[in-house]
Amino acid sequence: MRPFNLVVQSPALSTEAIEQAAALAEATGVKRLGPTAARLLGVDGSSATRDEIRAWGERVAVDTAYIAAGTRLADCKVLAMDMDSTLINIECIDEIAAFGGVKEQVAAITEAAMRGEINDFAESLRRRVAYLKGLSTEVLQAVYEQKLQLNPGAQELVSGARQAGIRILLVSGGFTFFTEKLKTRLGLDAAHANLLETSSGVLTGSVVGRILDAQGKAETLQAFASEFGARPDEIIAIGDGANDLKMLALADYSVAYRAKPIVRAQARYALNVAGLDGVLNWFEA
Repeated sequence: MRPFNLVVQSPALSTEAIEQAAALAEATGVKRLGPTAARLLGVDGSSATRDEIRAWGERVAVDTAYIAAGTRLADCKVLAMDMDSTLINIECIDEIAAFGGVKEQVAAITEAAMRGEINDFAESLRRRVAYLKGLSTEVLQAVYEQKLQLNPGAQELVSGARQAGIRILLVSGGFTFFTEKLKTRLGLDAAHANLLETSSGVLTGSVVGRILDAQGKAETLQAFASEFGARPDEIIAIGDGANDLKMLALADYSVAYRAKPIVRAQARYALNVAGLDGVLNWFEA
């Protein structure tokens, strides 16, 4: 059985925190990866110790990840990411709604859907999009230019994955207007999302075609992984809301990024304080 290492990360990772983790995990050695991360070598990988480490990390705001020793980023073939609140800092639909003065109503539905309190994502999206009826399509560009930013470490993660030969998929319950721009901007291999219906330069309050819900996102990842011959142990998938759970279940490296409790509970890994590039620190050269 391959030994495990434990990667610990925090924006201000102290020597004291590293020493605490090393003691709890019974590490045989420590390798500093920089000011924000360290790899603890030859750790105890028992379930009890893993639970103790996870609870400790959440208590002291340190992200923790058990990774088999010798695992390389190049061993993976596919990186799949959600868009809203994962790759980027906003929920695009909420910001579109803000231009129409209905952000509060739309955001409340978005939040409930992400927490898993609304089981039918497609219906929740239709309800939210209906609030957008009559808005100029120019609002979409305004949201992209004025509100949308990449989350910390996003560019570094994408660059690192591309250098390792990994194919990158953006799969979103949001809208193609934004995913296509991000695909071009970041050089992604594929992007899938929902298409807002427009007429004479305004939003109609409807979505065109089948809505990309949790099942749709999972099927999109399955097809993409099959295209490149990627097994579950060769897939990294990152998301933050309940709509991502079926997609995350297809990846051995399932990552909850700043996620809702329901997602943190089911994902194998979590980035609660580190940036998206924290994924890169899990792997050895």
